[in-house]
Amino acid sequence: MSTLTPPAPEREFFGQPRGLSTLFMTEMWERFSFYGMRALLVLYLTTPVTEGTPPGPGLGYSTGDAAAIYGTYNSLVYVLPLAGGWIADKLWGARRSVLVGGIIIACGHFSMALSMEATFWLGLLLIAAGTGLLKPNISAIVGGLYRENDERRDAGFSLFYMGINIGAFLAPIICGALEINFGWHIAFACAGFGMVIGLIQYLIGQKNLGSSGLHPSSPASSHEKTRALFTVVGVIAIIVAAVAIDVAFLGFTPGHITTIITVLILVLPVLYFTRLLRAPITAKERSNVKVFILLFIAAAIFWGIYDQAGSTLSVFAQQDVDRTIGDFTVPTAWFQSINPIFIIMFAPIFAWMWVKLADRAPSLPMKFTIALFGIALSFLIMIPPAINADNGQLSSMWWLVAVYLVQTWAELLLSPTGLSATTVLAPKGYLGQMLALWFLATAVGDSVAGQILKFLQGAPLTTQFAMFAGLAIVMGFVLLALVKPMKRLIGDTVT
Repeated sequence: MSTLTPPAPEREFFGQPRGLSTLFMTEMWERFSFYGMRALLVLYLTTPVTEGTPPGPGLGYSTGDAAAIYGTYNSLVYVLPLAGGWIADKLWGARRSVLVGGIIIACGHFSMALSMEATFWLGLLLIAAGTGLLKPNISAIVGGLYRENDERRDAGFSLFYMGINIGAFLAPIICGALEINFGWHIAFACAGFGMVIGLIQYLIGQKNLGSSGLHPSSPASSHEKTRALFTVVGVIAIIVAAVAIDVAFLGFTPGHITTIITVLILVLPVLYFTRLLRAPITAKERSNVKVFILLFIAAAIFWGIYDQAGSTLSVFAQQDVDRTIGDFTVPTAWFQSINPIFIIMFAPIFAWMWVKLADRAPSLPMKFTIALFGIALSFLIMIPPAINADNGQLSSMWWLVAVYLVQTWAELLLSPTGLSATTVLAPKGYLGQMLALWFLATAVGDSVAGQILKFLQGAPLTTQFAMFAGLAIVMGFVLLALVKPMKRLIGDTVT
């Protein structure tokens, strides 16, 4: 009599599906490349063209223009996932989209490594385009590793988020040290090598992903492909026409281009949500989308303030903070590693806490509300050192440490929770596009914040920080008033 061999137990990664480890490492190295470059971007833009080596000459932009460029670049990084999500859902599948996106990102970093201004701008565009393919779709693959109503989902996304922050922690340390000792372009090249390592690991580990993201979830018809082509051509034509008008009548400046892109980005979510609400989805899915719109607005405000770490707070650290410890001067880029190390410390605690609390945990809308008040508090903390800066005095580094600690707690309430909820609230066949919309919230926030900073250029820092804090407080109270209606709309779809 033959005996049946029991199936091999599923290999796990900290109690999660084994494939999470592959995606964890891929995203870690992609974030290494992104945050390594981001930590240097505004500093490179504002460094005078006459600076000696190392680190060498920068591009000599004003702080306001640099903030607007930074905000616009960040917004492109997060708006292009709309196209990346559509490509994955309709044409390639998430797995292929992630691979192609990673290759384009690596090419962008190596383009920035060349000592030419033209290749620097080309590199930024390539990184934004590659991230648009990779960023939403790797999260979609993570979501595909779990069965519906799998209680491990939120904890799994928290672990995935910790991988992001390991890369974000290491990148400013390594790239910042290279920038000081060898110059800007060697540091940019290092970020590119990080992405290459991530791609190699991704190719080796694909066997652990099963069928998640292997095929398009809703393959495009010929009509959809034609319509998409006309849409792309139309968007390009609008941008070219706007730039041509700007050159002819106003004189071409980077500030004008950032304004044009900001306007286009603000129009996108309005058009997209209108189209989604009119799509052939169920009434329950339509209610979920309505809740998601409120979360989208809250997330836009949150990320617009949070991402000042690479802009306003980076310039503040460079100019208004006493960075000396004995005879050692802390590189400005290293401050970008404070938040990620806090994430690494607290992400497992938050993941454990959500599992432990289970049904007693704050609801999804309440987590967003608390996160908004948290991000407001972080900028209220900056008021005393801002007063010092306005009076020409340096402040202690510990102010920034306190800010990043509070922002970490707020981020852990909003980001992994919102990412996980998006995979659940998405209507059937729209997962990649809904994840792209989640990242579009960051694009909206960053682009608007950049324009605000350009408008406030020369205003006291206390005014800038207080304005951002006030904006978050107002939205926090709006969400607080809507917590119960939002919970009724989503029901038991997500907690």
